Amino acid sequence: MSSGRVRSPCGTGPHEQRLDVTCPGALAAISPGCQRLQLIGSRHHVIVVGHSLGGFTAPLVGDELHADGLVYLAGMIPLPGESFMDWWINTGHIHESVDDDTAVSFFNDVPEALAAEARDRERDQQGGWMSSPWPADHHPDIPTRAILCTDDQFFPAPFMRRHIRERLGIEPVEIPGGHYAALSEPAAVAAVLNDFASELASAGSSPW
Repeated sequence: MSSGRVRSPCGTGPHEQRLDVTCPGALAAISPGCQRLQLIGSRHHVIVVGHSLGGFTAPLVGDELHADGLVYLAGMIPLPGESFMDWWINTGHIHESVDDDTAVSFFNDVPEALAAEARDRERDQQGGWMSSPWPADHHPDIPTRAILCTDDQFFPAPFMRRHIRERLGIEPVEIPGGHYAALSEPAAVAAVLNDFASELASAGSSPW
């Protein structure tokens, strides 16, 4: 459920680096000097993307890296002091009807071979961090986008529209695909990221 990508458009094409920002608990990677964050080195023009549970870590990583942009991809958007466990109640997600079958709630529209590989790569993310408060006192002051997947059966579109508007005060960018749109609709996800990078490049004072 949690993944993070640090996208850095440089030169003539974008460079994308996937980081395991769970380390292994979802909040452990935010500690200053986390070795995985050091993988970025001195690279500039970074966009941090957090998928699903990765929404709890992406803004913290973005702030730590002084990233140029932040993207929630079907992402949970936490409030200061809110725990993972409280998020479900506070957002009203507990009232949503979600199928217990992950083939329906998570992997709808994902080719079976990719879904099987994704399941093989799943890790146990249980731990005390789940009841710990989100440590930031504000959302990072960086350009932010939130991608809503219109066929998402885990975070249904009406729920996510409300969640994004209430938590970020912005309109979602809507694309086709389910919860794992990066697997079922990779071109749509890439198009949003490329457009965002182009917007940031146009607004910046230095070339990307």
